[in-house]
Amino acid sequence: MGNPLIPGAAFPLGATFDGLGVNFALFSAHAEAVELCLFDDCGRHETARHRLAAHTDGVWHGYLPQARPGLAYGYRVHGPYAPQEGHRFNPNKLLLDPYARAVVGDYLDDPRNHGFAKDAPHQADPGDNAAIALKAKVIDESFDWSGDAHPRTPWADTVIYEAHVKGLTRCHPDVPPEERGRYAGIGHPATIGHLQKLGVTAIELLPVQHFLDEPRLMRSGLANYWGYNPVAWFAPAQRYASGSTGATPLAEFREMVRALHGAGIEVILDVVFNHTAELDALGPTLSLRGIDNASYYSLTRNHEYENFSGCGNALNLGHPRVLQLVMDCMRYWAGACHVDGFRFDLAATLGRVRGAFDPSAPLWAAIAQDPLLARCKFIAEPWDIGYGGYQIGRFPPGWGEWNDQFRDVTRRFWLGDGVNRASFARCFAASSNFFHAPLRQPAASINFITAHDGFTLADLVSYEHKHNLANKEHNRDGHSQNHSWNCGVEGESSDPHVRLLRLRLRKAILATLLLSLGTPMLLAGDELGHSQQGNNNAYCQDNEINWLDWRNGDADLTGFVAQLLAMRKQIPALAANRWWSGQADTRGVIDVEWLNPSGMRLEAHDWEDQAAKALMIRLSGDWLILVNGSAHQVHFHLPPGKWCLKLESAEDATAGLSGQECTSAARSVAVMVRDAAVAGIG
Repeated sequence: MGNPLIPGAAFPLGATFDGLGVNFALFSAHAEAVELCLFDDCGRHETARHRLAAHTDGVWHGYLPQARPGLAYGYRVHGPYAPQEGHRFNPNKLLLDPYARAVVGDYLDDPRNHGFAKDAPHQADPGDNAAIALKAKVIDESFDWSGDAHPRTPWADTVIYEAHVKGLTRCHPDVPPEERGRYAGIGHPATIGHLQKLGVTAIELLPVQHFLDEPRLMRSGLANYWGYNPVAWFAPAQRYASGSTGATPLAEFREMVRALHGAGIEVILDVVFNHTAELDALGPTLSLRGIDNASYYSLTRNHEYENFSGCGNALNLGHPRVLQLVMDCMRYWAGACHVDGFRFDLAATLGRVRGAFDPSAPLWAAIAQDPLLARCKFIAEPWDIGYGGYQIGRFPPGWGEWNDQFRDVTRRFWLGDGVNRASFARCFAASSNFFHAPLRQPAASINFITAHDGFTLADLVSYEHKHNLANKEHNRDGHSQNHSWNCGVEGESSDPHVRLLRLRLRKAILATLLLSLGTPMLLAGDELGHSQQGNNNAYCQDNEINWLDWRNGDADLTGFVAQLLAMRKQIPALAANRWWSGQADTRGVIDVEWLNPSGMRLEAHDWEDQAAKALMIRLSGDWLILVNGSAHQVHFHLPPGKWCLKLESAEDATAGLSGQECTSAARSVAVMVRDAAVAGIG
């Protein structure tokens, strides 16, 4: 392309088509020169090279008249290669625009993609990687959003379903083969119908921003299945697109969102802004490292990478341009793609200011004042692996946080020991010890038992030890403390007594999760009985270990989850999103009462009894939850009134129900409603 490059504009960053040409803008505070390299449609052959002569406030920019969408491009950035000073410039390496809306090519584990010389890490590698480097593609895709409306589900009514784009539908028999494991598969009526049947209101998708397989995994014949290895935050991952003629990843993603919204289901994206696919100092040079390493990454005083994530680097959110990158990215997904919220992986890293976590970090303030993002849902994974990295309860008002305290206490209550009724009740009441703070509501506690990281629910009651040999790390990876119980047999069992006990425990745990105060999160597949064969770190298993087996799904368990979620909506104490006081309101109704099996209020000595694992929880006066976490039957004396059984987690869980007396089965939950209230709830 022989057209001359004119100065253009420093805003917006990235490649922007205006109908007449394309404006290119790239931030690099320490670069000495920047070259824009253009390629053919396949990204294999360089067709032109232009020097970006214009330079405004650290942004290098230029405008190419008559350039059109579909143009593939990359950058060569000149400057010192001086790792000891934080700089890793190497113009021999073609670099991917961090604002790329689409990516051309596949990443190769090739020495040419490294910025340093093979035997001398402190010297720049002279080899050119343009032939194999990832390139960005200029896009200008309109989309007909007519009729689309954000569900705007209140936090009080939100039920989250965490899922993987591929794993959710890869084996779904009712989804067309060409759509299975794709964005289209999630938007298919069969998938949406299942979500509606369950009663979930939001699907939280594991990373869909363009990510790479780590070189180590590639050499082992494995892949990064989860997707926590980003390289292009604005580009939907192409691996989840159908590849149909004329279709694009962006268009198919938008169609999925529109279909989910049509069913009243919100879309929350799991986003990774704590590190990048460039990994540690020996990782590849793909984008930010070669554009301006000292600005984009958090470095120590010795100019080494901070590593709060365990992945080798950490983005420098304290830099205004890096903060801008994250904000621009979220605005793009919320505005151009209509997503409803974001869950931040290792969010403590994003709140670090000069290395330490700050509850008033710049990112939180930027989000709060943004008119587009302020209406989205935000969820933090409130920890990282760095010093002072556990920050549960310290995120801003309006945010949700993954509550691992709820996870561990609930697991130990049902599957182990050492948990008294006080600890159980505290978690059941949305962990008020962490979240009951000014301007925060119970929904801030994202309650979960299982997530993508760890055992599935089926494995939680089938394995006491991790079985991760398939990951090819000699079973060293993954957590060793899972608070699980195999019910006497490690792994699969044909023993009917073991199978019955496992089912009973799963139902009791699900009842605890879905009837607790706070925002429940369900792991996709738990309602089907999905097992990962004891693998509690299946991040690299793109196979049947992770793909949900719909043909053999447990319909009874699925129906049980649907029952619980339908019931949840009927209980005022759970639907109001207010902290429980235990006091009567103006109508004389008490939101929560904690009772012992004799029907008396729990006293101080009752709360701390480690051996006592049975209690009754009365909600809104009309609902009674009988909890028996012990290994034996427990006799309950019910409060005054006539009570009707609505749900039980075990067959004949409340044998001998007569008047005010009943016997509850071991390791079970039963829910009753006062007869006087039955007519009002149907």
